[in-house]
Amino acid sequence: MAQAASFPYAFFEGKIVLIEEAKVNIMTHALQYGTGVFGGIRGYVSAEKQSVNVFRLQDHYARFLQSLKILGKSFKYTHPELVEITLALAKKNNPQTDCYFRPLAYASSYELAPDLSRVDFEFAMYMLPLKEYLSTSKGLRLMITHWTRINDNIIPSRGKVTGGYINSSLARAEAVRHGYDDALLLTHDGHLAEGSGSNFFMVREGVLITSPKYADVLEGITRRTVLELAQDLKIPAEEREIDLTEVYIAEEAFLTGTAAQVAWIADIDGRPIGDGKMGPITSKIQQLFFDIVRGKERKYSEWLTKV
Repeated sequence: MAQAASFPYAFFEGKIVLIEEAKVNIMTHALQYGTGVFGGIRGYVSAEKQSVNVFRLQDHYARFLQSLKILGKSFKYTHPELVEITLALAKKNNPQTDCYFRPLAYASSYELAPDLSRVDFEFAMYMLPLKEYLSTSKGLRLMITHWTRINDNIIPSRGKVTGGYINSSLARAEAVRHGYDDALLLTHDGHLAEGSGSNFFMVREGVLITSPKYADVLEGITRRTVLELAQDLKIPAEEREIDLTEVYIAEEAFLTGTAAQVAWIADIDGRPIGDGKMGPITSKIQQLFFDIVRGKERKYSEWLTKV
């Protein structure tokens, strides 16, 4: 995916400013040590093209604040205030296309020591136009990387901690170098964890399966959404450990994430998944997901915040 141009306005140090004015000093602690947490939130143009629907905004900021709590940091903004800032920035930028919000809480102090107890956190956010991060129509080709997924007791994996994404960056870079679209990472004990920036699902014998939360995975908002949709669609689903060789014989597989959405997998390590085409369970979940975010399914309207 090519880098998209940002919208003209960002939120930085307590106010909405032009994006070129949102700059940090090179002494900033977060720049040195990766001490921050971030989020990824999508806005979708409604089916009637009358508004932009921000998907699960409340849930995203609940996780955002949980990530800060994991780091042992309180924050200057409350959950309602973060929601209010997001909507204010969206109105200022006035998106007419699908978009992506990137909120960031970062250690803004000029502290030399890698010590979270001695730094304060600031908040910033920008927006990008974003259609697809990974293809949702053309099957993905994935590789099992030799980079192991970080343990939650080394760098918190269930939250979106900025420094932890060197793990994802190394894994994805290796996959791309070998001609693949993205990487899958294993846990330290050899079970499937997740993608470089997404959760993993597969189907075996008609059962939808994803790795459990204790398998060093991000507690994904889209992951949770898919499990809820599976229940509504009466698709049997399990959260359990996944062996490496299981993924090679899965009937279907797909990735989920705010950026990735619901993206089906055609092959892993050169082995076709099923018949190499999108499977019926994946198709059903993907179609419902896209109908929901476009505002076509009133049953799930509480997940959408209109701009």
